[in-house]
Amino acid sequence: LKQVFNKDKTFRPKRKFEPGTQRFELHKQAQASLNSGVDLKAAVQLPSGEDQNDWVAVHVVDFFNRINLIYGTICEFCTERTCPVMSGGPKYEYRWQDDTKYKKPTALPAPQYMNLLMDWIEVQINNEDIFPTSVGKCEEEVQ
Repeated sequence: LKQVFNKDKTFRPKRKFEPGTQRFELHKQAQASLNSGVDLKAAVQLPSGEDQNDWVAVHVVDFFNRINLIYGTICEFCTERTCPVMSGGPKYEYRWQDDTKYKKPTALPAPQYMNLLMDWIEVQINNEDIFPTSVGKCEEEVQ
């Protein structure tokens, strides 16, 4: 089990919403609607009276957590030896560029690409300017 929670692996702790906050309540509402057999269009519809930016932020974090879990189940089969290129089939190759260490698009093995991608997404989600933790903060800045 210690290997599963290794920081160098793709499995990362789930991002959580603070209990008692409005985003936590939105998360619970989203989870309940997704688990109830309701049609997906209705499940992702903005609840009446809620801020659209907060609703989108909740779903982005949930999506990140789900992708993390899915990738965590296959990462042991995709090694630098078995997946030397990050590709989307034979026609597409993804290259990493981050303007710090990788200034030009760089071919990387799939596991390295995925680790960099998941780290980058985590930084974006933790950036208060993009995903403020204060509910309604985006709305205040727009006005």
